[in-house]
Amino acid sequence: MLRIISLNLNGIRSAWSKNLLPWLQQQQADIVCLQELKAQAADLNAEMRAPDGMHAAYHYAEKKGYSGVGVWSRMAPAVVTEGFDGGEFDAEGRYLRVDFGNLSVISLYLPSGSSSPERQEAKFRFLDVFLPRMQALRAEGREIVLCGDWNIAHKEIDLKNWKSNQKNSGFLPEERAWMTRVFDELGWVDVYRQLHPQATGEAYTWWSNRGQAWANNVGWRIDYQIATPGVAATARQASIYKDSRFSDHAPLIIDYDYLLATNAN
Repeated sequence: MLRIISLNLNGIRSAWSKNLLPWLQQQQADIVCLQELKAQAADLNAEMRAPDGMHAAYHYAEKKGYSGVGVWSRMAPAVVTEGFDGGEFDAEGRYLRVDFGNLSVISLYLPSGSSSPERQEAKFRFLDVFLPRMQALRAEGREIVLCGDWNIAHKEIDLKNWKSNQKNSGFLPEERAWMTRVFDELGWVDVYRQLHPQATGEAYTWWSNRGQAWANNVGWRIDYQIATPGVAATARQASIYKDSRFSDHAPLIIDYDYLLATNAN
């Protein structure tokens, strides 16, 4: 089995202090996609640069203590690609791609629009430039898994209080319609939903720090593994780990019956 984990850390140093690494060592993951590092290269210790003997690649934001993504892998990637547009979102460290033989895995962190109208406009700009990127990825003909915090709950079953959130960032009609295009027009697969089409509360991956959201499971499903149909069809089990908390997000763990080809030509 090929085990891929995706997790928004809300700060790699914070997650480290909450025993992320000992938990990870127990998971025997092959690939781990991380979002929201909130750190630069100089902030990482030796353990973070080679966690549990894995290869680690990072794409840092230019702004200190902000955004950033990473990928850890057992196998050394043949190619590592930082960024996708050469513009404002690459400067924010939101996209990191690693290639292994016939498979590409991408750690992705979409902007959140909840902090201000300006950030929501930035989120819409991201969606506008990223849809053609997803179309281009499909056209490559490779198997690809995009892991990350998409900051969008796609459907009503993907969050607890959908009725009261229809005018809030993360559940706006335009955002949800964009996700539908990703699946229905471009042919990407929501792997967790493929395996658990009716899951509600157990599917949530993020909880607000306000009120008693975690205690009452008032959550959102905004972390995904979205894949090309070939590798998606090999997914055998998917779960969201909630026994320990490393951030305000929970790890999304998916096992694929997929042989990771070596990078040798």
